[in-house]
Amino acid sequence: MPHERDLRAWLRRQVVAAADVEDVVQECYCRLAQLRDIAHITAPRAYLFIMARNIVRRQRERARVVRIDPLAATMEAEADMLTPERVAQARQELGRVQAALATLSDRARSIFVMRRIEGQSQKAIAQALGISETIVENEASRGLRALLRHMTQDEADQDRPVMTGGTRAGQG
Repeated sequence: MPHERDLRAWLRRQVVAAADVEDVVQECYCRLAQLRDIAHITAPRAYLFIMARNIVRRQRERARVVRIDPLAATMEAEADMLTPERVAQARQELGRVQAALATLSDRARSIFVMRRIEGQSQKAIAQALGISETIVENEASRGLRALLRHMTQDEADQDRPVMTGGTRAGQG
């Protein structure tokens, strides 16, 4: 191709890896070879560069797509490795969440469960409880803030030394 050198330079300026430059050029050759007729190409250089740009764009789009199959297999493998420690840790975490939920008012707890756990819309919750959507929104955000405060407070308390006899452990 008479424009191959320019195409390679342009691809390198587009921050295409050296190995990918070769792949794009080869793909352009393949696509041109598959054309039945080239009479419709009035500007060969522009046609080549547009073709290369489209190939690069598709490669970048494919690179951004995360394959779910390997991820799912990894997650299944991790789920199969339920150790007694992981079960105990999950039970402890569930207990912390339940304790945090218990600090909320009945309405705030209901809204939180319906919204965050059951995945209901604000409108559906408002209708079910006979309140406005604004109240649902406000209660949901206040409840979430309270839960986060409670959970982070619990974590901070777990990191502190245990108090014994009015003094911190390790202090005289």
